Amino acid sequence: MRLVQRVGWCVVVGLLAGCAGPAPRAPRAAQAAPEDAATALYARLDSSTLRYANGLELLRNGEDARARVELDAALDELRDAASSCIDTRGCDAQRFVAGFDALLRRGPADSRGEDDADADAGVTQAGEGGPLAGALPELGRSVTLLKGRELSELIEMNAPVQVALEEWLTQYRPNLMAAYTNYQYLRWQMLPEYDKAGLPEALLFGMLAKESGGKVHAVSRSGASGPLQFMYATGLRFGLRTVDGFDQRFDPRLSARANAAYINEQLAIFNNNLELVIGAYNGGEGAMQRRAGRGEAALSFWNPQIYYGVSPETREYVPMVLAAAWLFMHPERYNLEWPQITMQPGSITLQQPASIAELTICLGQQGGAADGWFRTLRNLNPQLDPQQSIPAGSSLVVPQQLGAVYARNCVQGRWQQLASQLHAAALPEPPAGMRPRITRSGAAGAGARVYVVRKGDTVAAIARRTARCSMRDIADYNALRAPHYPIKAGQRLRLPACAH
Repeated sequence: MRLVQRVGWCVVVGLLAGCAGPAPRAPRAAQAAPEDAATALYARLDSSTLRYANGLELLRNGEDARARVELDAALDELRDAASSCIDTRGCDAQRFVAGFDALLRRGPADSRGEDDADADAGVTQAGEGGPLAGALPELGRSVTLLKGRELSELIEMNAPVQVALEEWLTQYRPNLMAAYTNYQYLRWQMLPEYDKAGLPEALLFGMLAKESGGKVHAVSRSGASGPLQFMYATGLRFGLRTVDGFDQRFDPRLSARANAAYINEQLAIFNNNLELVIGAYNGGEGAMQRRAGRGEAALSFWNPQIYYGVSPETREYVPMVLAAAWLFMHPERYNLEWPQITMQPGSITLQQPASIAELTICLGQQGGAADGWFRTLRNLNPQLDPQQSIPAGSSLVVPQQLGAVYARNCVQGRWQQLASQLHAAALPEPPAGMRPRITRSGAAGAGARVYVVRKGDTVAAIARRTARCSMRDIADYNALRAPHYPIKAGQRLRLPACAH
């Protein structure tokens, strides 16, 4: 098995940094379209993974010789497909990395004795000592390296960080675990953007955990939105726009790209001072520059003049991000066990109309989700309203294992019927003359204008017509849900004072 592991890891290293092994790269197909070629490679990944699982089953049954043949053949096929992926435009090499990670993590656990397997069953160490980082030095460094220095060396283990560690490990422990779970389902989208920017994964997790807990649709009271909580103007500066009514701050991949660009910009300004950069992300780069200075002359964030001069929110935010990043790297030092989550992205094509809410009910907890699939489905399909019926024939991104569960539970039968029945239920309308009074903050009342939505209208288009109100003004005033702000023809919208 150790030889099998080494062969597999060589392929993963090849995907990330160029493998020196003997396997030649397959020539790029001249005829197939890029998307067709990539799809074919993904199919080879799936079939080879299944063959590897069959080999493990033979190994468990004591058929060592047959198991070795199956395992080696599966890895040879995976190696060839992975090499072809490198030369195929549109092929996501990270998908092969994730596949190898899941496959080889499963293999050694199944081939050891029962005592060894039980010792760490159900636990994935994602930090420096984890199976992926330990076997793959290049990827291990990407978890922990910032501008040529170990992140562990940059994080000062002072009193504020230790207080933050205690908070994450006590009252906020459920939040931390939920953030880790959410991140694992988003990792295949977000981490490649950090890798391209040369930033450590631990920092990405620390910011995600503190900003949104990995909830893609999070919106703060100040209007910061998305998994990494961009303000609208800052998002625009880093390429996050509203396209066809969808606010790209809610896109995990694009928000990670924008966040990485922001971090690198500020690292250059603050001479790679990580604490000042994190503080600037929360409290504004202009305020941080005025207070701490720039370049080599910048004061430390822990300087009392800075630490006590920033807002209480920023004073708490910086050590919380650093502590979450530290725990991501060193869970074993704090009696912390991350859940084992293997995310292989897949898709389902709806056989009949359904909403994300209905799918959540019929999918239940099958496929390995103790809390159900609502959050994961929303995170993976941020452009969709979870209550809105999605037409038949539409494709949704889901964890791969849900394809079979959908076909079994959600096309017909008792769970599909139950989901449809519950989704159709609605609160009764109050009798005439008894409609509850609704009050809103801001300029309301007698002077408020009313706009009747026409077919084809969007909130963005209505905002443009007013010339004075932003999309957010109108959405907040009418309690429209981000990120798509659903409206329908005939709906009456109240326009705030800015439209007058």
